[in-house]
Amino acid sequence: MAMTPLMRTLASLLAVMWLSLGHAWAQQPPLIPAPPQIAGSSFILMEQETGRIIMENNSHERLPPASLVKLMTAYIAERELHEGRIAMTDMVPISVRAWRTGGSRMFVQEGTQVSVEDLLRGVIIQSGNDASVALAEFIAGSESAFADIMNQQAQILGMQNSHFTNSTGLPDDAQYSTAYDMALLAQATIRDLPKTYPIYAERHFTYNNIRQPNRNNLLWRDPSVDGLKTGHTNAAGYCLVASAVRDDMRLIAVVMGTRSPEARAQEVQKMLNYGFRYFETQQLFNAGQQLLETRIWGGQQDQLNLGLAEAVTVLIPRGTRSSLETVVDVDTVIKAPIAQGQELGRVRVIQNGETLVDAPILALQSVEQGGLFKRLLDAIKLFFVNLFSR
Repeated sequence: MAMTPLMRTLASLLAVMWLSLGHAWAQQPPLIPAPPQIAGSSFILMEQETGRIIMENNSHERLPPASLVKLMTAYIAERELHEGRIAMTDMVPISVRAWRTGGSRMFVQEGTQVSVEDLLRGVIIQSGNDASVALAEFIAGSESAFADIMNQQAQILGMQNSHFTNSTGLPDDAQYSTAYDMALLAQATIRDLPKTYPIYAERHFTYNNIRQPNRNNLLWRDPSVDGLKTGHTNAAGYCLVASAVRDDMRLIAVVMGTRSPEARAQEVQKMLNYGFRYFETQQLFNAGQQLLETRIWGGQQDQLNLGLAEAVTVLIPRGTRSSLETVVDVDTVIKAPIAQGQELGRVRVIQNGETLVDAPILALQSVEQGGLFKRLLDAIKLFFVNLFSR
């Protein structure tokens, strides 16, 4: 049946409405559900590079940390290695106190000597309390002195709600930490100590003919997970600090106070899956990248390059990069001399009214003062520029 003029008109209107609706759908921002419910006393999900928090609950609540304490024990030992104050091949004498330490063990023997490398694996993979005490005594002379170093290091890392009394995490009412602080510690471990970080992904370690598995079940279940540490006491419940990388983005998840080893793995897996599914990182500027060129007065040259000292990366909901707004604010009058690295403005990155980045804009090179004639000429020019810009 041939189409009448009226039918053709209606078909055209429907086509326009369909295209318009399709365009509206294309412009709709991504829909992000509420974070999943997590069964734990405290938890947090943090992006490694930016430190931005995706989800959290009670993350600053002081709780018993159990063997998560060993993250700090290992961090200090790894820093000592990094600074060259100890070596992996150093042999550590095992004291009676280390040998007798209860709980999870590496099974070192009193009166023997064990390499730093083996002890470090014993701490990280086997969660050995005996290995932790042995390393603490080797580094600081005694476990109490080592605890003092732990607390100093915690302050340096910004762990404001943590206090350590031993190297193992064995129960002590005066020892506490938070999910947020443990995320900061994991972030520092990954960032500062890349040479030793692969140990956290190792699934087994054998010492004294005793093979023990890493207690982090996610190392077997999720190929993107490569660390970090479990913990458990009756007071702390079951705890886990884990990290994973997918599509060049690393997330850190911490849960404290779950009911079982299986529960802590499941709850962390839920957090990681949510973060990777709905968020992404975008590098907006490179370190040392020139942002703009500006006029400099009274210098040996007339132009000055301005840029950033560090790369700028943001964490955003997936698919929302187009909604980012960059605002550059630079000093209106810049006079020589200028030193390289001198701050001359700020750059802000804003999304939906929230400032994601507020970074300094720096001089990318030094500019010395010009000669007397150059300074006088520029002063006259600047006078008239200011006069006519009013």
